[in-house]
Amino acid sequence: MKDRIILQVKDIKKSYPGLPTLEDISLDLGKGEFVSILGPSGCGKSTLFNIISGLERPDRGRVIIDGRDYNGKTGRVSYMHQKDLLLPWRNILDNVCLPLFINNVKRPDAHKKAREYFPDFGLKGFEEKYPHQLSGGMKQRAALLRTYLFADDIMLLDEPFGSLDAITRRKMQDWLLGLFEKIDASILFITHSIDEAIFLSDRIYLLSQRPGRVTKIFDIGLSRPRDLDVLTSTKFNQLKQEIIRLLVQEEE
Repeated sequence: MKDRIILQVKDIKKSYPGLPTLEDISLDLGKGEFVSILGPSGCGKSTLFNIISGLERPDRGRVIIDGRDYNGKTGRVSYMHQKDLLLPWRNILDNVCLPLFINNVKRPDAHKKAREYFPDFGLKGFEEKYPHQLSGGMKQRAALLRTYLFADDIMLLDEPFGSLDAITRRKMQDWLLGLFEKIDASILFITHSIDEAIFLSDRIYLLSQRPGRVTKIFDIGLSRPRDLDVLTSTKFNQLKQEIIRLLVQEEE
């Protein structure tokens, strides 16, 4: 874990009528750390993100950010869903500036701030384009930049590459790793892909079937910066085999 803990989730429990969803979930996110949450569909991963972001309250437990209780409080972390949710009638520059506009940053100042990040996010030259003119991968880059401009220290990314084809998804994973080395952010990442979780993460929390519980925490231990060669390394495949074994056991 890098430096200090910036986000703590403590003993979160959440149920809906007739549907227990999360059971005693605890996790930490260190400053500058990339942590993934991996588990079967329906195990409560997105519900956990809704609780961390303050959109829902847990039945029990606490969300602590920088030592303060944030249960039910929105606006502290940025949150990106699987769909890019770009507004089709706005160009890309205005789309990524939406968090700044919401915070009453004047349009010229918002544009100036956002333009500084367009090269790092691979969007330079696309400022005046509209969403329908961009590929799926480019739309996700724009959505990530918008997320980063909302809150640049803690980013919740919920399956951001899940709708992309396999080749584009692999390229976006590699691009995100490169971006992560440049920006000062801590990332909590939901995925159903074992390969993606290992490739991107410092740590993985493996969840059980619903109600979701933490069944194991994996410290990845792969050095950074990483490239695609790590996908065929012995360490990578050992981790993958162990995660697959635990997931199969869970389904039996």
